[in-house]
Amino acid sequence: MWIIAFYYIFKFLARIFLPVLVKKAVEKAGENFQRQQQYSQDNTWQKTRTNNDEIIINTANAKNPRETKKVGDYVDYEEID
Repeated sequence: MWIIAFYYIFKFLARIFLPVLVKKAVEKAGENFQRQQQYSQDNTWQKTRTNNDEIIINTANAKNPRETKKVGDYVDYEEID
């Protein structure tokens, strides 16, 4: 009887609090995503001014085209009867 009572109480509380918890988690994930995008954008296009009003763009952190991985050598084999 206690197990059934606990089940119904848990089910009732989950219906009340679960939507609130999910909403908070989604908002937090959205904030983290925006913060990460802003940080990435700031680091990629970092601009500095010099005395002659020249703008230098630091692209050291820019992504290079990905190289294909060399998995290994091709091995030819023959079946032995």
